[in-house]
Amino acid sequence: MTNPNPRWEFSIMKYLMLVCTDPDFKPGQDDGAPDVEDWVTEMDGKGIRLMGNRTRPAADATTVRVRNREVLLTDGPYAETKDQMAGFDILECADLDEAIEVASKHPMAWGGMIELRPFWPDDED
Repeated sequence: MTNPNPRWEFSIMKYLMLVCTDPDFKPGQDDGAPDVEDWVTEMDGKGIRLMGNRTRPAADATTVRVRNREVLLTDGPYAETKDQMAGFDILECADLDEAIEVASKHPMAWGGMIELRPFWPDDED
């Protein structure tokens, strides 16, 4: 019997795809960036994108730390960087090469940046 989904024939890896803005980027009228809705439709249709969403601006972030059993809160993001996370997606890909291909098709890769982080497998220490 043939497997109806060829993606199941290899070991799948999960990646967290952090979608980040670049406040210095000035989009051109025809920069060639794809439409985000088209990207979502394509990746959902292929079963690669498991979920994703936009995030509130960095100014709405709260950073939580515990030091000496005391909970310390800071308004805003922990990292002071120009690039700020704008959203995330969880991907299932065969390997890093496929994850890079998927990320390169996201519109924010054209005017911001995409960070890919593999999930730590449960069976590894």
